[in-house]
This record gives sequence, structure tokens and C-alpha cells, in this order.
Amino acid sequence: MDEFVIDIAQNLLDDLDDRLARTRWPDALDGVGWSYGVPPEAVRELVAYWCGGFSWRAHEARLNALPQYTTEIDGQRVHFAHVRSPRADALPLLLTHGWPSSFADFSRVAGPLSGDFHLVIPSVPGFAFSGPATEPGWGVRRVAAAWAELMDRLGYARYGVQGGDLGALVSPAVARLVPDRVVGVHVNALTAFVTDDMAGLTEAEVARAHGVERWRREFSGYAAIQGTRPQTLAYALTDSPAGLLAWTLDAYASWGQDVGGVPPDDLLTNVALYWLTRTAGSSARIYRESSADWEPPESPGTTPTGVAVFPGDSTVRRYASRAHHVVHWSEFARGGHYAALQAPSLLVDDIRTFFAKLLAT
Repeated sequence: MDEFVIDIAQNLLDDLDDRLARTRWPDALDGVGWSYGVPPEAVRELVAYWCGGFSWRAHEARLNALPQYTTEIDGQRVHFAHVRSPRADALPLLLTHGWPSSFADFSRVAGPLSGDFHLVIPSVPGFAFSGPATEPGWGVRRVAAAWAELMDRLGYARYGVQGGDLGALVSPAVARLVPDRVVGVHVNALTAFVTDDMAGLTEAEVARAHGVERWRREFSGYAAIQGTRPQTLAYALTDSPAGLLAWTLDAYASWGQDVGGVPPDDLLTNVALYWLTRTAGSSARIYRESSADWEPPESPGTTPTGVAVFPGDSTVRRYASRAHHVVHWSEFARGGHYAALQAPSLLVDDIRTFFAKLLAT
């Protein structure tokens, strides 16, 4: 394994500033808000901040406070942060990000969590410093196998796993692959497949279940494109930073109304990571590579699982329990899909609570 320090060449930052300054803005209809997609005023505001207020070097230094490394697994470069706890007997915890996120999401929770866990925070192959992916096939299950190998190389025989969004698929997949190694799975932003059987659900659960259908009807366009024609999309995302920002902003938006409480600096850090590493297109391919992994497993997993539900999530315990051995369930009134950015303290507390219960039994 090789030590790694983020050090983006200044000419790449200068080129980015030049491209942002020369953005060709599209026309837009008046009075339609977010109903046709991200409105120009939202992108213009963030582009202005990207050019005039956001400091990549400040965030580069912040991320470099996390010890980072690279290695090669299954023919693919894998980048990861490895934050050791001051407690020698701390439980190792593997954290997996989603899309359009990165390992940087966990930089806000690494400090608090490292008091109780040895943290391993990899970049998914195809994303940021683990990218681009060099061959087809890097879907959820192959990522899970790479993570199991990474934990072996680090000498961790028993560990916990956590993830949200894509990470909520990868983390349970690791537990299914090496159930004797994983003590527990904690997830947020979990996709729970809804059936027509809603009898007995609470009003809040029915509303969350209906959220799945609303997502499919109004907001699933990005998933359809990335799941079928990611290479076609890649040209636009790799050539226009404003276009990449708009595509990302739409994903972060809370049902098309706002950016769901994600701080602008955190959003732009992720967009900049994709831009500066030219991995926007490569990261989008995860939807095509993982097309077979969206289907629910035929039987529940056996590893104890904790689920954190934040506003905007569609997760219902009845449906989640059909695919996972759910032993811990939490619902929160604030936060959102990207909980590590939107409600980091709540997420940290829930992770601690879940694993403390497991280790006490």
C-alpha cells in the first residue's frame, strides 16, 4: 500500500475557473420552478460561489487531514482513508459512500467516529481517486469483494460496515459475502422494495412507501440514463463543470425543491472531486454495472442490521425486513438522504448506539 496525498495541479484549477467563467447558459421557461429540472438561478448562484468563494485548497487540506493510501485490488486502483482510533481495541468500521458522493462525505463524521472505531473509508472504483474504472463489471458485488479483500490486507478479521445510498447496497453485500467477518451492518438511505400490501402500515409509513412511486415518476431520469447510456452522458459531464454541477445538484435536491440541507461547500467538494479526477462519467457507470443488484435478495441476510431513516427516505421496516435481519430501527425528524452531510451528529450517534448494542450482547 502506498501513502497518498491529494495535490491537484494548479493548471487544472485555472482551467476550471476559465471554463466556469465561459459557461454557455441555456434558456429556461418562466414560472416553472424545479418542475422541469434545476432552474438557472440555482446553478448560477452556485457557479458564482464556486468562482468567488469556494476554496479548493482549503478543502484539499481538510481532506488531507485524513491519512490516505492507495492499493491495487482485482486490477483496479483503490484509494481509501484509514483513520485509527486512539483505542487499540476499537472495532474496525468500513464506510461506503453513494452517488453522487465520495469519501469526502465521511470527513465530517470521521473525527467523532474515530473515538470508537478504526475507520476505513474507501473510494468506490470509478469514483474520484479510485477512478476511472478500467474495465466493465465494477458493480455492487464486485465492490463488496474488493472491500473484503481490503479489510483482509489491513489485518481486520472482524469489523462492522456502514453505508448510505449506494453504500446501503454495498455494505449488506459485504456481510453476505463474508458473514463470519462482519459483526453488524448499519445503513441509511436504504432502498426497500414496496409491494401493494400496505395493510397495517402507519400513515407515515404509507407516505414513505408512496415516495418510491413518486421518485420513479418524477425523479428517476438520471438513474435511467446512467443505467443504460452512461458513456453518452459522460461527454457533457466531463466537458462542462456547470453541467456537472447542475446534474449533481438535481440529485442532491430534496424532491426538486432545494438541495436538502447539503452545505454548498460539501456539495462543491464532491463536484470538484469528480471534475478534477475526470470521473463523473466513470462514477455514473455504477448504475449500469449494478443493474442486477437493485433487485431484492431472495432471502433475508443473517447479519444484524441497523437502519436509520431520515426525511425523504422511502424505507419501511416491513419491507426492509424482507431483505435484511433488522434488529435496530431509528427514525429522525431532520436530515435527509445524504445524512453524513445533512445530519452528521444524528448519524454518528445512531451508528454508535447500534454497534454498542451488538458488542454488549
